[in-house]
Amino acid sequence: MELKELFNSCKITIWKEAFAIVKTNTTIPGAFATIVDQNETTVVIDQSKIENATPVIDIERDWKLITFNVVLPFNLVGFLAVISKALADENIPIFVISAFSTDHILVKNDQLAKATNKLKELGCMVG
Repeated sequence: MELKELFNSCKITIWKEAFAIVKTNTTIPGAFATIVDQNETTVVIDQSKIENATPVIDIERDWKLITFNVVLPFNLVGFLAVISKALADENIPIFVISAFSTDHILVKNDQLAKATNKLKELGCMVG
């Protein structure tokens, strides 16, 4: 399937929650995503679920989560490259999370409208 066809069949979901991206030394229950690598633990979580007791090393707040509701084959090349370039051209920073067959990006809340408009220009439908 061509990238243009994928974008034209792609429905995006914008989560209602505001998310935080947290650098910590532990996992946090109820997180959307937890990434543990050799250098750090990163948690993406609804920021209303961050408690004072959570050992936060650093935190970035007020991110909105956008999910691309299209199954992406493993041999697909360039899907995120098109998205990241389109948003970079508008000076919109993103944080990317890829699941087995679905991609997600986080954009700052104050950039959401601009990002959504750019994704619509690529062919994505907001749902």
